[in-house]
Amino acid sequence: MNVRSSAKKSLGRASLPPSLRAEGNRRRILEAALRLFAAQGFHGSSMRELAAVAELQPSALYVHFPSKEQLLAELVRAGHEAHHDALRTALLEAGSDPAAQLTALVRVHVRMHASYPELAIVVNSEMAALSEELAAPGMALRRQAAALLRDVVDRGTAMGKFFPPDAYAAAAAIAAMGLRVPYWYSAETGMSIERLAEVHVELALRMLGAVRA
Repeated sequence: MNVRSSAKKSLGRASLPPSLRAEGNRRRILEAALRLFAAQGFHGSSMRELAAVAELQPSALYVHFPSKEQLLAELVRAGHEAHHDALRTALLEAGSDPAAQLTALVRVHVRMHASYPELAIVVNSEMAALSEELAAPGMALRRQAAALLRDVVDRGTAMGKFFPPDAYAAAAAIAAMGLRVPYWYSAETGMSIERLAEVHVELALRMLGAVRA
């Protein structure tokens, strides 16, 4: 199945994380861009459509964002920043046990992708449309987030708490499970976000041959 077709969302209200500090027309524009990019892709959305969804004149968009690429870059940066900050906070609060740290990271990873599905889709599926320069802030945050999980898996493996066939591949697989959540999960499954997160924690621990902390 085509990834974009399976990921399409209706043009309902799309949520932005509280950490994204934007108000007034700037926020309206970002919300409109998020809705359109998630529903029909970056290349399938025009600035004229964005203006219509935001209920603004096209000229008002350029007051805040000089181009469609700048709009996408802001969403990509904001999404990665919110995700990275949430992971770091969870890790700092989890204590020193690798299993507890892994549990905290997986919970937050899944919650973020389930709570902000449109943003996750745009960040992960549309980032390639950006130039290297505009993608750089998001890519740096993505690498840092991935390193947090890899470091926990590596440390747990070194301590004899985790037993993956390959630590790097296991960390990548655990992260990838969460990345796919926005493409299939909805409240219609009958599963709450908290339950979804706990299921992913259990799967991650099983992948590592670990027991719950």
